Amino acid sequence: MEYFIWNADPVAFSFGEMSVFWYGILFALAMLSGLEIMKWIYRYEKLNSQQLDTIFLYVVIGIVIGARLAHCFFYEPAYYLAHPLEILYVHKGGLASHGGGLGALIGIYVYKRKYTLNFIWFLDKIAIPTAIFAFFVRLGNFMNSEILGRSTDLPWAIVFARVDNIPRHPAQLYEAFAYLFIAILLFIIYIKSQNRLKDGFLFGLFLVLVFIVRILVEFVKVRQADYATDMMFSTGQYLSVPFILIGAYLMYRALKK
Repeated sequence: MEYFIWNADPVAFSFGEMSVFWYGILFALAMLSGLEIMKWIYRYEKLNSQQLDTIFLYVVIGIVIGARLAHCFFYEPAYYLAHPLEILYVHKGGLASHGGGLGALIGIYVYKRKYTLNFIWFLDKIAIPTAIFAFFVRLGNFMNSEILGRSTDLPWAIVFARVDNIPRHPAQLYEAFAYLFIAILLFIIYIKSQNRLKDGFLFGLFLVLVFIVRILVEFVKVRQADYATDMMFSTGQYLSVPFILIGAYLMYRALKK
């Protein structure tokens, strides 16, 4: 069977010794698209969107720090405990989505402590751009030929030629398009049920859907953490469970109101 061969160069273009990676471009697009969607939501609800630029800064810092620390200590703890200075080498790659999500929440909470902000209300609104953000990030992983799927003989398998010649599940694309679907679903619910939704429902639904997808796709992924090779479930699956429980609680709480 002929499989699709993926051999994209992770580097989009270079200026002398400086290289710009596709992952960086898509990460920046994820951030900017999220900000623009939030500005649209604020305009739609006739709110002042000026504070969003400051919140955006807190969220970006939270995502980068949280994602980096989670990758270092959940996926490669032995290496980074032996080489602690390399935790700062973000440019070399290694960001974990669970940590990024938690970091974003902490960033928003820190902002709330300094300024006026309805925390749960804001989380509901940021759920939609966050799903879009996840879509772009997984496309970046695809461009990097990383976060690989397990081998398969399914007709849509992809050979990541920069890694090996094994046909694999395109796990990055499974997640990317699942997150895009979730973003569209959340947007439709937001528009059609805006006046009936209680605070926390939309964000709770986001958590439940996103991390159920994460658990399911992990079954066809190559294990990222070396210590998890012989475990029944992957590190990503274990880390997803608390987010699902929190999401279910937020939905129950909102529906009870």
